[in-house]
Amino acid sequence: MNTVHSLGPHPSSQEAGTEIRPEDYVIKAGALQTAIFNSANFSSIATDAKGVIQIFNVGAERMLGYLADEVMNTITPAEISDPQELIARAHALSVEFDTPITPGFEALVFKASRGIEDIYELTYIRKDGSRFPAVVSVTALRDIDKVIIGYLLIGTDNTARKQVEAEQKKLDQRLRDQQFYTRSLIESNIDALMTTDPAGIITDVNKQMEALTGCTRDELIGAPFKSYFTDRERAEAGIKLVLSDKKVTNYELTACARDGKKTVVSYNATTFYDRDRNLQGVFAAARDVTERKRFEQALQETNVEMESAKSAAEKANLAKSDFLSGMSHELRSPLNAILGFAQLMATAAPPPSDVQKESITQILQAGWHLLKLINEILDLSVVESGKVSLSLEPVALSDVLSECQAMMEAQAQERGITLSFPHFDQPSFVWADQTRLKQIVINLLSNAIKYNHLQGQVTVDCSAVSSERVRISFKDTGAGLPPEKMAQLFQPFNRLGQEGGSVAGTGIGLVVTKQLVELMGGVLGVDSAVGQGSVFWVELSSTPAPALKAKTFDQTLPKPALEPMDAPVRTLLYIEDNPANMTLVERLIDRRPDIHLLKAINGTLGIELARLSLPDVILMDINLPGISGIDALKALRDDPITAHIPVVALSANAMLRDIEMGKKLGFFRYLTKPIVVEELLNTLDLALQLAQTTANLYQTIDEPLV
Repeated sequence: MNTVHSLGPHPSSQEAGTEIRPEDYVIKAGALQTAIFNSANFSSIATDAKGVIQIFNVGAERMLGYLADEVMNTITPAEISDPQELIARAHALSVEFDTPITPGFEALVFKASRGIEDIYELTYIRKDGSRFPAVVSVTALRDIDKVIIGYLLIGTDNTARKQVEAEQKKLDQRLRDQQFYTRSLIESNIDALMTTDPAGIITDVNKQMEALTGCTRDELIGAPFKSYFTDRERAEAGIKLVLSDKKVTNYELTACARDGKKTVVSYNATTFYDRDRNLQGVFAAARDVTERKRFEQALQETNVEMESAKSAAEKANLAKSDFLSGMSHELRSPLNAILGFAQLMATAAPPPSDVQKESITQILQAGWHLLKLINEILDLSVVESGKVSLSLEPVALSDVLSECQAMMEAQAQERGITLSFPHFDQPSFVWADQTRLKQIVINLLSNAIKYNHLQGQVTVDCSAVSSERVRISFKDTGAGLPPEKMAQLFQPFNRLGQEGGSVAGTGIGLVVTKQLVELMGGVLGVDSAVGQGSVFWVELSSTPAPALKAKTFDQTLPKPALEPMDAPVRTLLYIEDNPANMTLVERLIDRRPDIHLLKAINGTLGIELARLSLPDVILMDINLPGISGIDALKALRDDPITAHIPVVALSANAMLRDIEMGKKLGFFRYLTKPIVVEELLNTLDLALQLAQTTANLYQTIDEPLV
């Protein structure tokens, strides 16, 4: 402990003529020091030089749940700290000070032992095993000769600040979600939408405005609004009219696209303001009314209403389609790296060990299963309407449960949950969609694990409830549900009071699961009691074993690509902005000595490189920075030097309309991510064959006639 020094006699005592003894000051100073040290608002832990706790104040007892007698002369502060954090801290300090540091008490006091002020965050572990974040200040205690005789660790509970930070993250996420939702509404509108500043300069547009003018968003922003209409004076007058009247409706203009196409539009606009009611500019919508003007005299009122209803439905469908397409793209991009590199590992030379093969197989099985679910998410609207497309067939319960067990084992181990699955003496088949049944089992298993106690148990059982029905049950040892919550269990977005809990979720999993079970002619139910856990069960129709067992995993491991003997080296140009995707293809082409890979990270660079190197084949992403892969393809086709080069699309845009559009635009093939290695290699071989045939043809034409 630091020595508290006397400040001399108190003046009032001297005036009174009363002599204060030096030991009285020592007693008072010691009492003050003791009062501060034993404050219940923060933990004070003093150790000897070796780190063994010597003092453990009441604040430490309150925060950590130990009595002082239980820890003094027994343990070090490292033993009540998160061990993983100690390891990480020791590693960081070892790098910082270029000296090995032991991940224990040394990591806690290393800086303080060298006279460096040290305040850091760590996680304390209470006696009951619970944890809380703390901010700890460490000071070295030295004797009169400056020799370290111990350390003082003063800690404060950081839980409240962490909660504030977590709430701030939620608010930030809500803001991002709202911005995404707002942008989705703008892009889903069938009208050409734009905003301008008060001077009539365009500040934002949607894709319909790009289509109307034939210009990109970047070209439109910053340009005068009037520049894209045949009558510029009338267009400029329309902006001024909005500024004066605050609103304009059915103001007719004729838009003129870059290619000269003219479109009659109905211009509707209003002014918009910031929160302080300062004018920001004009929000305008331009609707194509060419057809309406041609037939408006013949239209009846009922037809107008029908057209309006149709337009509303088209806008809703477009919004849903754009959302699902974007979600599919964002999910496919990381999945491409997972499945792509797993396929490379499976076909590596030398081949992986048996244990590695088993792990790789699990990754591929889970990845392909996830890909199937992503593909079916694109049809989410029909799930909600109860019209989801199902492929009903005899499904072996043993196969489904075995695959799901392998996929959920790691999640269970993280919480110390023991999984118990049934053993089938006789094959048991149900009439179901295999992919959807896996989704049902995984969702119920996930809930049983998430809402269980630590070190709990989940028991899966199968039994015949009749000659025609089989019940699959999932029993957990969680807290159970009271009757009032049981009644709310299958309400969408209702998490039964768990919204502020630590378990992540949306409240729609069980709702979707119930719909899927019922679409397969089954029943989903639950039995639960508070303090005894819950049993969720699914009943499905049983069915005899099929004559030939259906193959449950149709994505077999790809075979290594055969390297052509004495083949000439061909050039492949890959245009891709995602580093992981680029690395994946680069590793794959490394196995093909007959192919030389050129790389470009955007469309503009790819076009320049294609013109300079004239590759045999081009592999191109669609969503590229700057110009898109589609625009890059058009530029290559318009240039006589590169027009003959086969271009293969490799994109995460996997909607049917994307694939069909890609084929119409002239891609040699349109492959979707995640890649199937064997499919990609076969496609490249076909493209190389086409390139060779084309080259031979040109050579024959250029040869002089004898």
